[in-house]
Formats: sequence, structure tokens, C-alpha cells
Amino acid sequence: MRYPSFLQRTADRADVQPVRVLTFSINGVTVSAREDETILTVARQNGISIPTLCHLDGLSERGACRLCIVEIKGSPKLSPACVTLPRQDMEIITHSDRVMDYRRKILELLFTERNHVCSVCVSNGHCDLQALTVELGMTHVHYDYLHPQQMVDASHERFSVDHNRCVLCQRCVRVCDEIEGAHTWDVMGRGHLAKVITDLNEPWGESTTCTGCGKCVQVCPTGALSEKGKSVAEMTKKRLFLPYLKLMRGEEER
Repeated sequence: MRYPSFLQRTADRADVQPVRVLTFSINGVTVSAREDETILTVARQNGISIPTLCHLDGLSERGACRLCIVEIKGSPKLSPACVTLPRQDMEIITHSDRVMDYRRKILELLFTERNHVCSVCVSNGHCDLQALTVELGMTHVHYDYLHPQQMVDASHERFSVDHNRCVLCQRCVRVCDEIEGAHTWDVMGRGHLAKVITDLNEPWGESTTCTGCGKCVQVCPTGALSEKGKSVAEMTKKRLFLPYLKLMRGEEER
């Protein structure tokens, strides 16, 4: 293997532009951050909690759930904090009345799209979606439920998927692709007709790409993906391994 010369390595380093540090405010508090850090990352670094459902440390961002929306002064629209980069002197508000009202409406729509009935759900008390309703003060749903007829796929020898409880956060899709490298999971359809599928919409048990590692089950926020023979309460979630794995694999590729 031929290695680049010292002069070439020096030239390569010279082409790399330094990352700028920006100063802006969140809820009236002045903060500083690199220009490549998202508003969500900076807020959490400064002890400001922003609710999320599709975000998970160690996975790429999708902006799928929209629960992390924030208000930016001068902009008429609300922006998802997980995929929005800050600008110099930007003024951000994370918990205005408008923002909180929209977050509750988003939660209500998530409930109506599928069949989320907490009182009879096996994930009751162990569900991120349910926890967010408590955090955001959602007491009831103002919209009509769609009551779709969703299937339960228990064809896999170890796991099952209940599409009635899926919120399309795409955590399973990302962890299978980015961490495991199998890309067994994907999304088919659009809008409220969308659903997560294995391979080309084949039963999970017939998948030729699934390694059976269970990472998708570990990251599911609602228990839509579960391990057979265990209740959701008995399943130990090991989500902290994702940032570690991503960091280690990044080091190996250097």
C-alpha cells in the first residue's frame, strides 16, 4: 500500500475548513455551539428539554415525528429542532403556547392514525408515546379515530410486530441500516397508509436479510416490535449501546 507523502497530507489538511462557533439564544439564554450541531443537540447540552419520539442518540435524524418543533424569531413556521441548524444571533423559543399547542395536536393525530388504546395496551406504563402525553398535558383526543385494520406479524421465530402500535418513527429502519447493516426494514406507502415492512413487504419470518439481532426491538418506543414470550415490561431496553457502536465503527474507518 502506498501512503501519501508528507506534503500531500499537509495539503489535504489545509483544504479542511474550520468549523465556526455560533452564538445565539434559546429561551432568552445566550448559548454557543458549532455550526454543524442541531438545535436539539445544543438545547440538551444546556439542560433544555425538548420532547422527541423519532430521535435516538446514535442514529441519524429523520424529523419524522415533528414533536421537537420550536419557534424561531422572524420565521412564520415552526421548525423541527432535530434537523435544523442554528444561525448566528438566532432567537429560539422551545415552549411557547403556540409550540405546546401544536405538539399536543401532533400527539392526538398520532393516536388517531393507529389503534392506540392505553388502557388495554400491553405497553401501558412502558411506552414513550404514552409518557409524552403526560409530559405535554394531553388529556383527550379531539379528532376522529381512523381505526385501521392493521395486522400482527408473528411469523419470526423470536419477534413479532404489531402495526396497530407503530408510530412510524423509523427507529427500526435506521438501526437496522446504520448499526446492523442489514437494512431489513423500510417504509412502504405514504401518509396514514404508510407502514414499516421487511424486505419487499414479505413476512418477517421469511426475511432473507434479517440477522435476528433484535436491535430493532430494542429501539422501538411503543412496543410495536416485541420479543416473543416476554411482556414489554420484562424487556430490558439497551439503547445506550448505539452511540458507542457508532463511535467505535467510526474510529475503525479512519
